[in-house]
Amino acid sequence: MMLILLVMITILSACGGNNAVTPAAEPAATETPATEPATDESANDGVFPASDPSLNPAPALNRADTLIIGMTAPNGTFSPFFWSTAYDKYVVETVFDSFLAVQGDGTYKESLAESVDVSEDGLKYTFHLKSGIKYSDGTPVTVKDFLFALKVLHDPTYDGESDIHSIHIVGGKEFHDGKSKDISGVTVIDDNTIEINVTEKTALTKDQLGDIPLLPEAYYGKGYSFGKLDSIKELNDKPVGTGKYIMKNFAAGQEVVFEANPDYFAGAPKIKNLIFKVTTDDTKLAMLQAGEIDMDMVTVNEDNVEELQSLGFLDVHIYPTNGYGYVAFNHNKDKFKDVKVRQALTIGLNRKEVVEGSFGKYADVINVPESKVGWAYTDEGVETYDFDLEKAKALLDEAGWAVGSDGIREKDGEKFKIEFSATADNSVVEALLPIMTKNYKEMGIDISPETLDFNAIMAKKDAGTFEMYFAAWGLTPDPDNTVYTSDGAQNDIGYANATVDELMKKGKAELDREKRKEIYKEMYQELNADLPYIYMYQRRDMWPVNSRITGFDLTPYKDFTYSLNQVEIAPQ
Repeated sequence: MMLILLVMITILSACGGNNAVTPAAEPAATETPATEPATDESANDGVFPASDPSLNPAPALNRADTLIIGMTAPNGTFSPFFWSTAYDKYVVETVFDSFLAVQGDGTYKESLAESVDVSEDGLKYTFHLKSGIKYSDGTPVTVKDFLFALKVLHDPTYDGESDIHSIHIVGGKEFHDGKSKDISGVTVIDDNTIEINVTEKTALTKDQLGDIPLLPEAYYGKGYSFGKLDSIKELNDKPVGTGKYIMKNFAAGQEVVFEANPDYFAGAPKIKNLIFKVTTDDTKLAMLQAGEIDMDMVTVNEDNVEELQSLGFLDVHIYPTNGYGYVAFNHNKDKFKDVKVRQALTIGLNRKEVVEGSFGKYADVINVPESKVGWAYTDEGVETYDFDLEKAKALLDEAGWAVGSDGIREKDGEKFKIEFSATADNSVVEALLPIMTKNYKEMGIDISPETLDFNAIMAKKDAGTFEMYFAAWGLTPDPDNTVYTSDGAQNDIGYANATVDELMKKGKAELDREKRKEIYKEMYQELNADLPYIYMYQRRDMWPVNSRITGFDLTPYKDFTYSLNQVEIAPQ
């Protein structure tokens, strides 16, 4: 499944094929419940209720039928096929549904599906669609729409971040290669029943298939033909789905406006109007205080927690993030291909100072790309890379980067320069940049930091024109992903490691949870030694919610969007 990039930059499921991590800005899954966080850390977690709801500001009290949620600006790619950031994904999850949906404990259960049958050998999956469901434009939903989605994902020109090929659907490769007009392993039994055959069973197949959103072929397929996806991409900012809300307007950099879907199959939302309002770290606290927004994700640190609780009218939700912050290297650049350089840049950065300065007691430095709430997390046999400038300098010496007459290291006539990109108006970046600049200059590195908006950094990432950038991943409940595999759909940094490839493949194929843990432990030890990223921290999420609003089910595994049809505004 896919990871999700947050502002900083996520792993949440995306439309099919891999445990997608989701990119997101820092505030800025078929498995059993994840392990509990340590008791001493749990004291910081929970819902801290409003102390005096009567202090609610008038602008909030006057909104009887509208919920306003603050977030980083989406970039307008509201397509189950092509979204790539957490903020576009929030829109996708609001407008679209799939056969299965993630639950609060990280497991999946039926959503659009009435039931799912799995053959004894794990190679055949039969999905039964609930009857009578319609898209928001009135078009009836049929399983042929699911087949349409599979064809788009298998199209040779598909360039989104989902990796449908990892599911190994029978006939998928032949369709992709143009040798067949159909995917032979997919059979439409009737309008409500579809059968999918695969060549390999894995621990994730059912959930990966069930997590692919259904979307109307009658709308998205009008101009589609094999090898031509432009007509589908033209609809990226005009989504039509079965979801809780219908998107009515998108003003780039400002807001996304929705209206409740009165015919939503699981029951119409209780709140008529929904707005995703663009905020930044510099504006969200003031907007919450003024009642201009009802909720937002706010950087969790002791000052912010105290300020939010002091307002009196906010319920403050704090829980461990199923994700991690990192600094990415462009492995296509020669200087970053040397593991000693990557180790030096990790040891030579005072990560502890950055993390404590940003989050206080609400985050920890990490050394593997996994959240502590994940069932596969391990710190066994892991190097901690404690801050040590002298050791970092020695590693650069060993890598052949000698200090020049101007104090800047050089090798083979090349000065050691780094262009570093990070999100503007971001409290973590405000702590990171001065510390990184100071540490790296002391190591003899010429660093040029730049701050851009989140979508601009994502554009540089996608184009491969970056050197290093700061971001965060949001994770799915399962550790399988394509961020670190050599040909992975979400590997945007040029990283390649045959050992990681083999262990990722082995872990996905194994069905026994305990055996999978051992495989992933070995993989995390390899990723810890090889350092494709500088692993920075796992923090907590903090969502202050206006006390007028009730019904949200917020957990490390489940976005707020999944609760939108059950949320309501309490009478005042």
